[in-house]
Amino acid sequence: MAQSNCQGRRGGVLMDPLDLTSNMWDLCANTDLAHSIYIPVDWLETDQAHIFKANLPGLKKEDVKVQVEDECVMHISGECKKDEVNNNDKGHRLERPHGPFSHRFRLPGNAMLDQVKANMINGVLTVTIPKVAESKPKVTPINISEN
Repeated sequence: MAQSNCQGRRGGVLMDPLDLTSNMWDLCANTDLAHSIYIPVDWLETDQAHIFKANLPGLKKEDVKVQVEDECVMHISGECKKDEVNNNDKGHRLERPHGPFSHRFRLPGNAMLDQVKANMINGVLTVTIPKVAESKPKVTPINISEN
């Protein structure tokens, strides 16, 4: 049962792994936004796990890569391919995004990185990362003597 040792530090300042600001910084710093498309990802937390969901319509599991980097950063990446258009066809509206995508998430210290599971059903990628069970403090009663 490996636990991440992700106590993120940047410039000597301790970063809160669940702080939206630090995660947005990671996204911007680690993604070439000029050449990458934005794929929204939901991050849900239950008592048992962190759950990430991304809508990736038209992609197969072979088109998507999920990996853990530096023992505390989950990286979801891939590429949405552009449909081939016949030279004789007129494209009146071509709005669907295409190109590479990349998201990095700094994971909290309670993430069990050796038990990450990912599946893709109907174009929805779901990554589940179990959490380390919180240990409750052990309370030991002490007898009080009268001497």
